[in-house]
Amino acid sequence: MSLRSASTLFCSLLLLSPLPQTQTVQQTPKSPTVIFGFRNSSAETAQEAKFLAVPDPKLAEQHLRILTRAPHVAGSPEDKATADYVAQKFREAGLDTEIVEYRVWMNYPAEISVDVTAPADVHMHGPTREHVEGDPFADDPRVITPYNAMSPSGDAEAEVVYANYGSPEDFKKLDQLKVDVRGKIVLVRYGENFRGVKAFVAQEHGAAGLVIYSDPSDDGWRRGDKYPQGPWRPDSGVQRGSIGYMFQFPGDPTTPGIASVPSLPDSKRTPPEQSTQLPKIPTTPLSYADAWPILEHLGGPDSPREWQGSLPFTYHVGPGPVKVKMHLRQDYQFRTIWDVIGRVRGSELPDEWVVAGNHRDAWVYGAVDPNSGTAAMLEAVHGLGELLKSGWKPKRTIVLGSWDAEEEGLIGSTEWGEQHQSELTNAAAYFNMDVAVSGPKFGAASVPSLKQFLRDVAKVVPSAKGGTVYEVWQKVNEPVNPQETSGGTYRPPAAQVKADVPVGDLGSGSDYTVFLQHLGVPSTDIGSTGSYGVYHSAFDNFNWFKKFGDPGFVYEQQMARIFGISIIRMADTDVLPYDYEEYAKEIVSYIESAKKKALAEFGGQSVNFAEASQAAHHFEQAGAKILVRQQNSPGDAARLNQALRGAERALLVPEGLPNRPWFRHAIYAPGQYTGYAAVVIPGINEAIDKHDLARTRQQISVLAAALNRAVKVLESDR
Repeated sequence: MSLRSASTLFCSLLLLSPLPQTQTVQQTPKSPTVIFGFRNSSAETAQEAKFLAVPDPKLAEQHLRILTRAPHVAGSPEDKATADYVAQKFREAGLDTEIVEYRVWMNYPAEISVDVTAPADVHMHGPTREHVEGDPFADDPRVITPYNAMSPSGDAEAEVVYANYGSPEDFKKLDQLKVDVRGKIVLVRYGENFRGVKAFVAQEHGAAGLVIYSDPSDDGWRRGDKYPQGPWRPDSGVQRGSIGYMFQFPGDPTTPGIASVPSLPDSKRTPPEQSTQLPKIPTTPLSYADAWPILEHLGGPDSPREWQGSLPFTYHVGPGPVKVKMHLRQDYQFRTIWDVIGRVRGSELPDEWVVAGNHRDAWVYGAVDPNSGTAAMLEAVHGLGELLKSGWKPKRTIVLGSWDAEEEGLIGSTEWGEQHQSELTNAAAYFNMDVAVSGPKFGAASVPSLKQFLRDVAKVVPSAKGGTVYEVWQKVNEPVNPQETSGGTYRPPAAQVKADVPVGDLGSGSDYTVFLQHLGVPSTDIGSTGSYGVYHSAFDNFNWFKKFGDPGFVYEQQMARIFGISIIRMADTDVLPYDYEEYAKEIVSYIESAKKKALAEFGGQSVNFAEASQAAHHFEQAGAKILVRQQNSPGDAARLNQALRGAERALLVPEGLPNRPWFRHAIYAPGQYTGYAAVVIPGINEAIDKHDLARTRQQISVLAAALNRAVKVLESDR
């Protein structure tokens, strides 16, 4: 997700709030009398008020315009130009800035074609170039051919089978219909799960190839007017995206667990053909205009009615009589990518880091995904710069990351995180912003220990609609429709233990993954969502954003303020503002749900959750006790903060999750068959899903051990 900013104008407060909806400092709601974690809340409130005055909608617009002038897929010269721009803005704000290179295994499309070869009277040659009248951006010759990153090269010609969203349940339904997909080309629609999961399940079932299309029922005309009349996907729009098996491990496919620095010898790399992240069957995306003649001429049984999309005919499952020929030639090479890292050294605790980031690379222009986040991050950096000029120095070191190659598989953030594993053992938090703005509805996901922290930050940031972000969040408290974006993480949480606005759980699909699930750094993810049908297409450009996303850039300003206040507050807090009591209560709820699931799955066979339940209750008691300590903190909080930081890391499982050891967090992981959505207590839940009684029992013990480690760490402060 990307970057921004064209000039470093420093305006008066009046100029910073030129639009009627934008709040002035006088209108900014006052912070609560006491800010959790601070001995002197009034000093913090004063710094936050100074910061809130700075982020500027007009500057955010300039950033976005510059960042989206050209398509900038990871590793391209245009991508490097955006890195240089972000680095310039970091330096202008006073950050110590470097551009860090990694050498990673990635593909660009060399030749991509999908052709209908039977029946003789049906014709389609795709992918058709994206185009709508009235939008010149898609006609740029640098717009990359629609393709799926991490797909192998390959040729396949076979009858087609339609498999709905390509979930395990969908393939099970095909089995019930006596439809065999072995040796067939499977056609599935985007949505419901991560595209890499679709490839994984099709591969498991013996498909010869996979074609993924966007159905108008999911993000096209069924939802509303198509672009450019409305915000939804037009007929020729194609969703690009990686199909790498990030649920095995993210990052460079050849270096799981180690950083892919340019000097790393090939002998230290996993050969690509042996990487468990790389799919085996050729996979490519199409628009619904190109998929139309394939679906329309399929025979076989009628599809189950819930599989019916919005094209104007009855969907059938096949196989055939439509035959399709896929020809994919991928240009795989080791390519250079560029992370931009900016630092402000902490004045008191320089070895404790507060890390925050957004990715910069895009499939095409990436106005929403990711450059809305980069523009907001740059305005947050603008605000930090003004505080630094006024003499402020954070207590902890602030590290800002503009990550590259996120779209190919969370590569830039993962490689940097793996390179800095030892330093990150002292990190207080990682704050992520990916799609900052696709509309007006604020959403967030987080580890439970930081859910209240996010709610408290939202209480002091003005909403573009008036009042505070928190007040509007309360009023609009319905679940966001899950989409395949980072905004899809704002699903309702697996457990809601507080009568408050819901904060979702962290699965995967964005750059917090390495920090939380590999390194145990408490993490959050925020965004403002809306009607966004042009995801990963050439139409996600400045024209769409200015017309439908945030015409006045007031939500950009709002997101810059939330992002910045989170960073400032965490960098300067006296006592780390984690809530382990809320965390533990959620885990107790997860275990209760897993008990019921195990009973349904295993029936009379004994599954004893007692040791995990007992450990979770001990964790809850330890969390409640340390919360009292946090609220009545000693003059020297070093030992208390060490315990608070260490508890999250104690939840890491040294050997990792079964069959995917890169993921080490005992409480959260991306689901192997969901990809983006979080699976809670994944070791246990995925063992139950596999009907593996022995592994379920073993993973109960693993969870209990992790919780007991966390209890011991929290109690070490006594």
